[in-house]
Amino acid sequence: MSSHKEAPEISNDPAADNTDVYAFVSPDKPDTVTLIANFNPFEDPAGGPNFSEFADDVLYEIHIDNDGDGLPEISYQFRFTTVNTIPSTFLYNVGTIESIDSKNWNRRQFATVTRTDAKTGAGTVLGRDLACPPCNIGPLSTPNYAALAQQAIHALPGGRTVFTGQRAEGFYIDIGAIFDLGDLRPLQNLHVGSSMPAAPGVNGPKAKNVHSIALQVPKTDLTSGGRNPTDPTAARSTVGVYATASRQRSRIYDTDGTTTNSGPWVQVSRLGNPLFNEVINPISQKDLFNSQAPAGDKQFAGNVAKPQLAQLLPVLYPGAFPNLAALNASGKPRADLEAILLTGIPAGIVPGFQNNTGTVQADMLRLNLAVPPTMRNPSNLGLIGMDAAGFPNGRRVFDDVTTIELRAIAGATYALVDKTFTPDKAVGAITQGLTSSNTDVTADNTVHYLPCFPYLGTPHGGYYNPGDNTPAPDLGATPLGGPATGAGGSQHRTDSVKVIGGTALATAAALAGATALKHHVRFAADADAGAGNAADNDHSPVAP
Repeated sequence: MSSHKEAPEISNDPAADNTDVYAFVSPDKPDTVTLIANFNPFEDPAGGPNFSEFADDVLYEIHIDNDGDGLPEISYQFRFTTVNTIPSTFLYNVGTIESIDSKNWNRRQFATVTRTDAKTGAGTVLGRDLACPPCNIGPLSTPNYAALAQQAIHALPGGRTVFTGQRAEGFYIDIGAIFDLGDLRPLQNLHVGSSMPAAPGVNGPKAKNVHSIALQVPKTDLTSGGRNPTDPTAARSTVGVYATASRQRSRIYDTDGTTTNSGPWVQVSRLGNPLFNEVINPISQKDLFNSQAPAGDKQFAGNVAKPQLAQLLPVLYPGAFPNLAALNASGKPRADLEAILLTGIPAGIVPGFQNNTGTVQADMLRLNLAVPPTMRNPSNLGLIGMDAAGFPNGRRVFDDVTTIELRAIAGATYALVDKTFTPDKAVGAITQGLTSSNTDVTADNTVHYLPCFPYLGTPHGGYYNPGDNTPAPDLGATPLGGPATGAGGSQHRTDSVKVIGGTALATAAALAGATALKHHVRFAADADAGAGNAADNDHSPVAP
């Protein structure tokens, strides 16, 4: 799977576990780029009474490398503050949540977004006190979740847009099979240890949710000098993208049940290319990888040059991969994988395409900003499906990255660097069995994606908790509006459904508005104070 619980330490820290990163030219607004970083793997929709959320003590960041050194020139930082507006109840909400400022909603989160420039050292707060939506609980608590989510799309200065909140898990993979000794269900009749017939894939993360940080920005926000790339062959048209989560070095557990965090920020999770730490790195290096900047990835390059899974495929599927077995035996390094994962693909390898960032080996998504989005019949196989707008040119939400990378590891891309090599016939049969064709951008057993920001689908509701992964009930409604409609809170309305629990909770709910207002005032004051001294303010942006 992409990066869900991929390392021993981060497996115990889901709020900081970066599961997937996406970067693509927005199909409905092609002068912008959409960046998405997901956290909280395997979120169960029925997760009450304490539903999944972002952590107040984690620094979340999306980084942009626009000069090829494996270090970020631009970073977008996200900090969260959580408030209980009705502290006298154990409930997440005491009645129907009809708007994101509902007096019935108890546990709320607010985001601060900051853009930092490494060259100038400047940090600019783009938005503060931006309300996140609640989790999708069920028909009594969140009857029109799509409308709630729309209220949490916030317009930011400079033509930017942000959404931070729960989404349906968009990454699809037959995780139950692939980690059962490398079983590929559609090919399992060929597996050395299997007596089972070939079968369709089963989507492991079905009916799961994640917490997403989605940011849409103009292309000029990402490039050196604010250029707008138009030439796909130009070296400066490509940027590197990766995300991280950091915690402060020290935590003290107090006897009253609270914790106190202090010290410098330490990176505990990071993700660029899907499956890199999951499948390429050995377990002994996974925690180390999560702590490092991409600029130091030369230390992991040997794992890419000779991936263990490529050695295992001919053993697990006897006779199916003779050419791959011969390549393994030759000892030649996998220059194709090194290019795809560590440097980007140079010009001249794939006709008319390149996303190379130079010689520094660094695990990042590499997005050529001058390649336009594919509007008709995009291929979920991205570049190997003859669609240059897809992975490994960035990553779109529907790209079948597991199939793409499995085929590449099996030798599909080695012929690009060695014309004498012929991929085995079995390579083309490798699939997770979750899509009906290369142009299937919904994926069998997967929720349908949205056609506009934030692109990942409406999260599954806890009441329904659909075992068959039926899309959430309101996905058939009008999809979320385009970025220009996301003023965040412009469509709030008064709750019409009575609160539950009698007079005590009704009174508490009535007071919730005043409590929330006090929070808004305090939060804004804290952020203003922190603008001049970020290191001393827990609510202000802090660079690790």
